[in-house]
Amino acid sequence: MKKLKRLLLSVVFLAVAVGLPAMAMALESKCVECHKKVTPNIVKDYMSGAMGKSGTVECASCHGAEHTTADDAIKAVMPTEKTCQQCHEKQHGQYMSGKHMAAWIAMSAMPKTGFQPHAYIQGLKGCGGCHKIGVRDEDSRAESRYGSPCDSCHTRHKFSKEEANKPEACRTCHMGFDHPQWEMWSSSKHGIIYQTEGDTGRAPKCQTCHMENGDHRVMTSWGFLALRLPEADEEWMGYRTSILKGLHVLDPEGKPTGRLEVVKAGMVARLTAESWQAERDRMVEVCSKCHSRSYALTNLENADAMIKEADKLMAEAVEIVAFLYKKGILQPEEGKAAYPDMLTFYDAKSPIEQTLYVMFLEHRMRAFQGAFHMNPDYTTWYGLAEMKKDIVEIRSEAKKLIMESERNN
Repeated sequence: MKKLKRLLLSVVFLAVAVGLPAMAMALESKCVECHKKVTPNIVKDYMSGAMGKSGTVECASCHGAEHTTADDAIKAVMPTEKTCQQCHEKQHGQYMSGKHMAAWIAMSAMPKTGFQPHAYIQGLKGCGGCHKIGVRDEDSRAESRYGSPCDSCHTRHKFSKEEANKPEACRTCHMGFDHPQWEMWSSSKHGIIYQTEGDTGRAPKCQTCHMENGDHRVMTSWGFLALRLPEADEEWMGYRTSILKGLHVLDPEGKPTGRLEVVKAGMVARLTAESWQAERDRMVEVCSKCHSRSYALTNLENADAMIKEADKLMAEAVEIVAFLYKKGILQPEEGKAAYPDMLTFYDAKSPIEQTLYVMFLEHRMRAFQGAFHMNPDYTTWYGLAEMKKDIVEIRSEAKKLIMESERNN
């Protein structure tokens, strides 16, 4: 009798265990039944992922239960990072403490973002398409309900961990004009080994260095702009002060402006020696898994030195254009300081300022990013060499503008 009871209990337990996914799918069968007809590949995509295969995550878990017919599709909730937090608390916490979280904040704070076409920002066809990896407030989401931060890397509706763990997942945003990390890494020795041997672990990929052990924090010592405060090197601090003035983080007298708070909120620079050193120490530990500690330190310090070389040229360029403002040859926009503003990017209003912005956002970036991504060709020919060309053009253009001004006066 006892044996029979145990057998019956085992059968019931097995039936329940096996039946759970089926029960979950039964609850969402109406969604699946309909969407197999209207969006079949979404269903196929979802069913190919871990959530779909397990049957433990229903459509309503992420999209709510209000949408029930073709006529009320607008009632379907569009997921956000908070949706994913319900099951992925640890990863969400890491993400919220890292720079990707602040991507939308950083973009929105740029002085000309508000003047861009709606489709470009809220429509996610331009800057917004990559910066959507950041947290958006309710107003921003009201203007564009699509796009969750998490599916920037774990694309919907499969939401694959394996996909997000491949360097190709980073390529969409970390490429091109101002941040060609993909091109730098993929043509470096690290990238070549990955492409010739596959993901064997012999060479690092993006996630090896920037998301060690799956950490979603993603931070670097220098930040996006390669600017840090304070700076012990007085000569270098002089260069950096000029650059910070050219970003309107400091005013022409060298005093902090409201943009310093934007830099803090956007996490685009390290603003204490301790925060910079903590990220550097972490990276040395990562590099030391494949290289000696001294080799890792030497390479990172040489990359630091490349930033200083780039900053020397950049500071001269900023000061030249600032002189044109001081002389009244260039006029500031209403309400702005008489100083170049490199954060206006491609909306810079004079040819010499267009050259200045390209020097900063394209060529300076490549000079130092190439150094950290072990790509000497990018550092040289796409970075430092182009900066030297830029400074020649800026000197020449400034001379012409000064001569023209003197003739007219």
